[in-house]
Amino acid sequence: MKKATILALACVLFMGQAAVAQESAKEITYVNDPSQGYLFNRFQDNWFITAEGGAGIYFSSFDSKRNLMDRFSPAASIYVGKWFSPIIGLRAGINYLGIKGLTENSGYGLVNEHMTDGLYKEKFNLFGPQLDVMLNLTNWWCGYRPGRIYNATLYGGAGAFVTFAKNDENKWKHVSDDFLDVRAGLINSFRVSEQVQLSLDLRVNMFKGPSNFQNGSTKLCGDLQAYFGVTYNFKNREWSTPVVPVCPEPENCDALRARLAAADARIADLEAQLRDCLNRPVEKVTEKGPLATIYYPIGVSRLTREDRNILGAIANVMIANPNTHYTLTGWADNYTGTEQINIRLRKNRVAGVEKQLIKNGVPASQLTATTNNGSLCDLGEKFVALDRAVTIEETK
Repeated sequence: MKKATILALACVLFMGQAAVAQESAKEITYVNDPSQGYLFNRFQDNWFITAEGGAGIYFSSFDSKRNLMDRFSPAASIYVGKWFSPIIGLRAGINYLGIKGLTENSGYGLVNEHMTDGLYKEKFNLFGPQLDVMLNLTNWWCGYRPGRIYNATLYGGAGAFVTFAKNDENKWKHVSDDFLDVRAGLINSFRVSEQVQLSLDLRVNMFKGPSNFQNGSTKLCGDLQAYFGVTYNFKNREWSTPVVPVCPEPENCDALRARLAAADARIADLEAQLRDCLNRPVEKVTEKGPLATIYYPIGVSRLTREDRNILGAIANVMIANPNTHYTLTGWADNYTGTEQINIRLRKNRVAGVEKQLIKNGVPASQLTATTNNGSLCDLGEKFVALDRAVTIEETK
């Protein structure tokens, strides 16, 4: 019986620990988040090489008079390129084009087969370097996904061609009429493995080629091609995305949502109060303070020379306003001295000010002397020096 009990307790303890560990593991997880963008790889990453083979058909002034099946010529390309992001890339390589057309002119490239209407068959081989800027439409529109089977890539570029044609001795020879070209195309690529892709490349080239296969004109010519290609992707082949933490939501978020809604409402209310406060007109304060205040040291009621000079200036103001009445109030601090001493200080201080003003020519009828046993500033014991004073105010 005891063994069974111990075994049961051990099982409960083990299951409890496992539940705690599982709950802890659910706290925070880290995932790659493509919505945060992509991390640029090193320069040596995301390179590729492509080999293509196919056929093209040439378009110029008289080519429609030649049999369509007889106008197709071989074409081939080889490129080395790099993707700088899942969307933007560059490739550079060599392109070969065969040209079959009709011309009115004699010279290099004639096949010695005369057609009707005075036209001659012609054949040229073009070789030249090309550079393309590539835009992966699938990654742009649908987002980057490493294992995607199909990708559509739009590209455009430019390059140059060197022209070769057969001479009268039926030998291939470089023709002096070299030229530039522009081109655009669409690559339809299909993923075979992480390293290998197959592609169908549809392309159009536009150029002003040698005068012989432009039928003696300077009109713009075109060549439409289709290629089947094989691409090998070197390491590193994929793109990294930022790693971000993901916190699991509580089992019941209603309480948190309610608190958030209440906080939002409170913020909105405070913003409304702030707007009202900022838009409220400023009230003009018309209440005047004392005309003057004379301050005294502790236990002193005698006026200093500076005080008498100030009262002389105040007396001039009062004499200039004979219809204005003034109240003189004596104050003392309530933190030092006895009540009898403070009463005497208040009376002596206000009496000294009144006497000095009358001495300076102010009529006694303009003055009312009084005392106040409260605190003038009421800022506490630390600021009692501000309570030892006589205030002079206009009487309303």
